[in-house]
Amino acid sequence: MFWSWLKQFLPRGLYGRAAMILIVPVVSIQLFVSVVFVQRHFNGITVRMTAAVVSELDYLTRQVNAAPDVEAANTTIAALLEALSLRVDLPGEGPDEDAKWLSDFTGGLVTRLLREGVDGVQAVDLRTLGLVVMSIHTKHGPMVLELKRARVSASAPHQLLVLMVVAGLLLTIVSYLFLRNQLKPIRRLALASEAFGKGQVVPYKLAGATEVRSAGKAFLDMRGRIERQMEQRTLMLSGVSHDLRTPLTRMRLELSLLDEGEARAALERDVADMERLVDEFLSFARSDALEGEPEMVDPLALARDLAENAARAGQVVSLGRMANVGPMPMRPGPVARAVENLLSNANRYGSDVRLSVITGRRDLRFVVEDDGPGIAPADRDQAVKPFARLDAARNQDRGTGVGLGLAIADDIARGHGGRLKLGVSEDLGGLKAELILVR
Repeated sequence: MFWSWLKQFLPRGLYGRAAMILIVPVVSIQLFVSVVFVQRHFNGITVRMTAAVVSELDYLTRQVNAAPDVEAANTTIAALLEALSLRVDLPGEGPDEDAKWLSDFTGGLVTRLLREGVDGVQAVDLRTLGLVVMSIHTKHGPMVLELKRARVSASAPHQLLVLMVVAGLLLTIVSYLFLRNQLKPIRRLALASEAFGKGQVVPYKLAGATEVRSAGKAFLDMRGRIERQMEQRTLMLSGVSHDLRTPLTRMRLELSLLDEGEARAALERDVADMERLVDEFLSFARSDALEGEPEMVDPLALARDLAENAARAGQVVSLGRMANVGPMPMRPGPVARAVENLLSNANRYGSDVRLSVITGRRDLRFVVEDDGPGIAPADRDQAVKPFARLDAARNQDRGTGVGLGLAIADDIARGHGGRLKLGVSEDLGGLKAELILVR
């Protein structure tokens, strides 16, 4: 429970965590050394040094109180000043209350020992640089004493702590600079992997430690294999689809020479279905290739253009929520093809279709909703696979799709680092398809 609560305050980035790994041990060691060293070493020295001064001040106070009058007391003080190394005013005006700086680690101990060891101490002021000023009540009036601070405590223990902090800070900076050179190749590898997940190929050069170089080489090999497989798949599908067009064209020409009749009409429908299947193959191949480089595109303008194109094609599409996000990098051709497939599917199975553009923390979503029968939750993963035909979920009598529309949309979304999410429209009641693109 505590660890879960603490994790929300910990840095998430690699640089932040590396800095924390460097700083936390240094600070912990400094705190530990400060407490142990100051509390034990400096306090022990302070007790012994202050005890010697206390005996001298107690002797002086007793001699002053034993004098019959102020003149005799000052004569006694004058005789002892050189031996005690003090400055004494009797009577004098001294501090009214104890005072010390917050950075004075041994000041509290010095004040307590002086009060306990010397009778009549009224106040001890440790704020004067290098001096201890104290006021002692005597029968001849207040006696003000000044002595060097070095006589009651080790000189400037805070200097040691300042030196530790400065040295720790310098060592931390130097260590971070060295570690940064080791983290930079990891960061570059992460950026290259993230870009490839969005369908972008950025230059990456092997660098860093042996393990980082091994991971980078594995990434480059994997990226090369995936690119070759994508190219081979695209070429194969394009070649097969192209080769099929030639016999289909001959078949259509031969059908045009036949007499009108039910047999000719049935054959023409079969040829049309085969041509549509070939077109779907080509679209699927183009979606896998994700032609072109990303461009800065306004999603709202793209959505409005797609709605207008659908209306010209006889489809009914209304615009829903339109979040103004400004231009963002994407491949407009494949994204438009994916949204068109979703709109086409929605119009095939529903009568009320709505297109919206909404934003998340790090993504953009083209949302297509309809009032059709929808897709059952158990069938949604199967629905995005190529050539999936979900007779129980979608009425196939309403259209003649070949099961590639959602697969193409999903491929395009994953090529932009996102995914295709299927759900239920809250107000329309039909399918809700979200084309999620990473920003």
